[in-house]
Amino acid sequence: MVVCFPDTQDNMPKIPVHLTRVGVTGVKKLLKIERGQKRPIVLIPKFDAFVDLPSDQRGIHMSRSPEAISEVVEEVVNKSSVEIESLCAEIVKTMMEKHKYAKVAEVRMISDFMFVKKSPVTENKTQEMTKLIAKAVGYRNNDEFKIRKSIGAEVVGMTVCPCAQESVMEADRSKLLEFLDEETTQKVVDTVTFASHNQRGIGTVIIEVPEHHVVRGEDIIQIIEDSMSSPVCELLKRPDENAVVMQAHKKPGFVEDCVRNMVEKIIQNYSHLPDDTLVTVRQVNEESIHRHNAFAEKISTMGDLKAEIEDN
Repeated sequence: MVVCFPDTQDNMPKIPVHLTRVGVTGVKKLLKIERGQKRPIVLIPKFDAFVDLPSDQRGIHMSRSPEAISEVVEEVVNKSSVEIESLCAEIVKTMMEKHKYAKVAEVRMISDFMFVKKSPVTENKTQEMTKLIAKAVGYRNNDEFKIRKSIGAEVVGMTVCPCAQESVMEADRSKLLEFLDEETTQKVVDTVTFASHNQRGIGTVIIEVPEHHVVRGEDIIQIIEDSMSSPVCELLKRPDENAVVMQAHKKPGFVEDCVRNMVEKIIQNYSHLPDDTLVTVRQVNEESIHRHNAFAEKISTMGDLKAEIEDN
């Protein structure tokens, strides 16, 4: 005997208020991405999936969102290649089919991503961990349906405070002038690297990917690493440690500098993207001599970013 249970979610709520996002968070899946002749990428991403809820409906059919994630992930397992932002877009499409009442659907994916690099001097191979981010948002207006998808990365690096470094340099210059002449002192100042306090920097870039365009996560990782004082490495021998520290102190930068560096590199690499392409750039520096952290962010369209750079 089959028992038919009522759809309580379809009832009228006691308080008829439209809700912006309702859904599930932290849905884990195993995802294997084939890359032709290269070694496949294995990810264990977490998905967050949401739809909006009309004011005349008490709840969403919650199980349909993780169901949509499972169906799409299983479907792409056998494909030769897939972009993770396109995977999120497919989940959004499936969610819209399952949630007929929704006008907006959103899927966000974040996963640890392992890549191999070499230490700067000894060239030891080391596995480095970063995070890949993908997002898709679908909008329904009667029979029209539009999806905007994005890809990004979050990368840890090293920054050196230029303000503290200049203070140390001026203090040491005064000491040197006690027993050296001005010319010799200046030669020393121009030659040696001065100390400063360091921060662990966390850079994030998310770029919208328009149809018929490709933005690679590995390229975004490179942009973020190159925008800080120095990349960091999991495995460093003594010569490598010296190289990293020296490189970082020769390229000091504020949290604001890191964001502007990323913006400049994004324009250099992706100026061909449409002007309405949305770009998010963020830097958090975990301070070593303060209890607080430093934060900077830029959210803009590609067209506005290009205009700012060109005006300067």
